[in-house]
Amino acid sequence: MMGPAHSLSGAAAWLGVGAATAAAGRPMPWPVLLAGALICAGAALAPDLDHKAATISRSFGPVSRWLCEIVDKLSYAVYKATKKPADPRRSGGHRTLTHTWLWAVLIGGGTSVLAITGGRWAVLFILFVHMVLAIEGLLWRATRGSSSEVLVWLLAATSAWIIAGILDEPGNGAGWLFTEPGQEYLWLGLPIVLGAIVHDIGDALTVSGCPILWPIPVGRKRWYPIGPPKALRFRAGSWVELKVLMPAFMLLGGVGCAAALNVI
Repeated sequence: MMGPAHSLSGAAAWLGVGAATAAAGRPMPWPVLLAGALICAGAALAPDLDHKAATISRSFGPVSRWLCEIVDKLSYAVYKATKKPADPRRSGGHRTLTHTWLWAVLIGGGTSVLAITGGRWAVLFILFVHMVLAIEGLLWRATRGSSSEVLVWLLAATSAWIIAGILDEPGNGAGWLFTEPGQEYLWLGLPIVLGAIVHDIGDALTVSGCPILWPIPVGRKRWYPIGPPKALRFRAGSWVELKVLMPAFMLLGGVGCAAALNVI
């Protein structure tokens, strides 16, 4: 999938979680619903940090381009070290390590640890990074071109500051789900795990599939590209993605938001 579809699917997924928690009698405060949807939309772009042409690789200037090169090399090294004889030869690390359930869990868990140990500035950093990615993904038409880069960062920084301030207010969600003292913002890792998993599922629908299950072997392959039957797959950026899936994500997100807020 392309970046905009990934971001839309991430936002829709978190809004669906909000609807599910409301139905279960544990509704999210609206700031958690909003912040989580934006974080999940941004996190749904993050697995493509192994690809130099992806949205995330150019979202933070030289820093993200440099990080992209490191992640690509790391992913390729892990692939070579763990592949089985039936796994194909590769020349790079795209759609390997960062496109697995294990990576999603580790990144989400690491984010939660950072959030509860790093204090307010760590929370602001997490929000800022994912606000940048969410803006790049959801408002892709408005953010094209290098001239918009600084504006995106300023909007993301302002949004992160405002959202963090709202979440810090009593009852607004800093302690949502995890209520013990010292567990404020522990939930921040959840939309990041969800965003990464949704990204992987989206890529699994394309012609190349996605090795979501690694390191669990499937048959004679450790990097088995999970996906539906070949006839049901599509190419990234095709009409199926643009004309069917993206409108569907918008509709599902709207319904999920309305249900989470008890509007329907």
